[in-house]
Amino acid sequence: MKTTEIIKAITQIVGQENILTSDDDCTAYATDWTRFPGKAMAVALPKTTEEVSKILKACEALKTSVVPSGGRTGLSGGATVQANQIALSLKRMNQFGEVDVGGRSIRVQAGVVTQQVHEVCEPHGLTWPIDLAAKGSSTIGGNLSTNAGGVRVVRYGMARKWVSGLQAVMMNGQILELNHNLEKNNTGYDLMQLLVGSEGTLAVVTEATLKLAKLPERVSVCFFAFSNLKSAFSVFESARKEPFEILACEFFSDKCHEAVEAKLKRKHRLNTSGAYYLLMEVSCGADRLGVWLNQVMQEGSVLDGTIAESSTERRDLWALREGITESIALTGPVMKYDVAVPVSHIVNFLEDAKTLFVKMNLPMELYLFGHLGDGSPHLNLVKQSEATKESFQAAVASFEKEIFPLVKSYSGSVSAEHGVGILRKSWVLFSRTPAELELYKAIK
Repeated sequence: MKTTEIIKAITQIVGQENILTSDDDCTAYATDWTRFPGKAMAVALPKTTEEVSKILKACEALKTSVVPSGGRTGLSGGATVQANQIALSLKRMNQFGEVDVGGRSIRVQAGVVTQQVHEVCEPHGLTWPIDLAAKGSSTIGGNLSTNAGGVRVVRYGMARKWVSGLQAVMMNGQILELNHNLEKNNTGYDLMQLLVGSEGTLAVVTEATLKLAKLPERVSVCFFAFSNLKSAFSVFESARKEPFEILACEFFSDKCHEAVEAKLKRKHRLNTSGAYYLLMEVSCGADRLGVWLNQVMQEGSVLDGTIAESSTERRDLWALREGITESIALTGPVMKYDVAVPVSHIVNFLEDAKTLFVKMNLPMELYLFGHLGDGSPHLNLVKQSEATKESFQAAVASFEKEIFPLVKSYSGSVSAEHGVGILRKSWVLFSRTPAELELYKAIK
């Protein structure tokens, strides 16, 4: 009876064509990239903030839980919906405002795709500098709700730095308009920043005013092969001392490259392969970059390297890094960890993690890649072909008992970018104190 009642109430708000109840739709909108199983009671597709407000108010009255749904590209199960819950998809809320060139901002609805913001702003010489491998699918509402990071955190920081106004709806239907695109506003608690990163647990983001940055000029991509991670990090440290901007600094292991080559037919063009690769995007004149490149090549820690300046060459190199997640998924069942440690400790942490993995002798393979420049490596465990599903799950559980205390020993985070969701709830104690968690509960 409750299901019928809530579906009827939502139908009256959005219309029959904008509430989905088929098994296929209720399953598709109930899962994210983790593929953690879910199935919604129904999927609501509002068009306006006012419709979101009415839906939430109706759901609260009928004691029905709501899970906001964006591009569903997260890796923590945050968009997973259960049978007694409503999936609230904001994909129809995809309208743009005008680019404010002088104020360097743009107002968008939550369902706008990240890459579309880049495309709209580019003709004005501006960009929203949050750049993700999933930018073609992820949405602004999800980016802000999870405080997205991506490949340019080393230069621009996380998503929360690039929002100056937020519209959101609380579960009781109350609409909040926060900060009004102000650069300065010291009048009490910053509720806008409280909502950014809250994963939809406090309110549903429906619109945002995004801060824009000037498009970087003279972008080049350097690509290096190394025999070890310490050498790769030393090149990054060297680049940080130079008078040019590092926009991104990514690393991946040779095992990751092998997967990309095998599954996606992409291969680097270096003459010498390495155990690890470093991809660094910089904004710099060719002369200065060439001098630095010659220096690092002569120092002996680089096995081989190249520089790409044309858009095609840059795209080809980035395709190696951006194809890793897809190629690993095609290799076998995978468990992913996006952790963070202080930047200066990333090499030691990864060496300890590898040593731990080898010592445990588990029926799975370890694939390492991620954001060297901001201390956020991705650890991927892939099931060996001969292992059973049950033995893989048991191996994952064993590894987690060891890797999370290791992360904690480095004062790290068990979730650098993708939030807590439902998959990482039991991990939070390794990153947050009991006092912090009590405060979270009080705020909620």
